[in-house]
Amino acid sequence: MIRSNKPPENSCLLYDKGLMPYLEAHAWQRSLLHQRIDYPNLEDVLILLEHPPVYTLGQGSSLEFLKFDPNQSEFEIHRIERGGEVTYHCPGQLVGYPILNLRRHRQDLHWYLRQLEEVIIRVLAVYGLKGDRLPSLTGVWLEGRKVAAIGIKVSRWITMHGFALNVCPDMTGFGRIVPCGITDKPVGSLAQWIPGITCEEVRVHVVQAFAEVFGLVLVDS
Repeated sequence: MIRSNKPPENSCLLYDKGLMPYLEAHAWQRSLLHQRIDYPNLEDVLILLEHPPVYTLGQGSSLEFLKFDPNQSEFEIHRIERGGEVTYHCPGQLVGYPILNLRRHRQDLHWYLRQLEEVIIRVLAVYGLKGDRLPSLTGVWLEGRKVAAIGIKVSRWITMHGFALNVCPDMTGFGRIVPCGITDKPVGSLAQWIPGITCEEVRVHVVQAFAEVFGLVLVDS
């Protein structure tokens, strides 16, 4: 029998890491991305985690969307290579970082963004909630409130960054920015519709929806 070291094309390593500092997660993503640029046969990866309070700005985002002096912030602020404007991460927000080789899926960034939205929409449907897309905007809305933000970076068709779903966060930090640069649409969290909901229970549904949408077999790592 001939054996191959090449992993199945539909396998995806799942890392469920709980609370992790932003810069640590960012460095990890970059390492995984560069490994897959050098060795394209490596498995896809999905990282699920939460961050301590932190603000991040996309590479071209404007400081005008901060309502405070960035030199006097009580929380970390980082400008990173993803697209999009400023956003806020904190415990109670479930963050997903897929490191996918889009050559195995579809080499189309608009398709990829819509697929990430579809993952969130399917998770909301588990709870009987209807997630919406809005024309010309990226993310998922629930009754007019944005509950999931999406921002990506792709290098040689390998992805990093991803989605952030507001499950049960302290929403106070969002009030100090114009989230994603959108001035006329509020931010929401699932806890407003489902009191008592936790990231722990939502993780299970995110994993299932992600596997279904991308046609992957997720393997705990």
